[in-house]
Amino acid sequence: MKTLNEAITEATKNGRVCPMPRQWKKLYDLLPNRRRKGGSWEPALPLILAAWHTTPAILKVLRLREHLEWAKSHEVLEEVFDFMVSLSENQWYHYGE
Repeated sequence: MKTLNEAITEATKNGRVCPMPRQWKKLYDLLPNRRRKGGSWEPALPLILAAWHTTPAILKVLRLREHLEWAKSHEVLEEVFDFMVSLSENQWYHYGE
């Protein structure tokens, strides 16, 4: 069983920030029990579409970490980890890109 620390290490190796938008949406879709909470979502939506170009890298890192924490607390971290490992390096956004 993968740990949250292992998932975070995988998500940030090689200067990674987050999956590219299409892949991040697929990762988000793996998270169970997503729900509307007031005017937003829980967990918060991936920072894609209009947010992709206006959000600093560090906030993308923090949002992805939130998704990984959600996966752990809802017992799908292994599935999310396997998905991340399946991505090629060009399917990740990196610092400086």
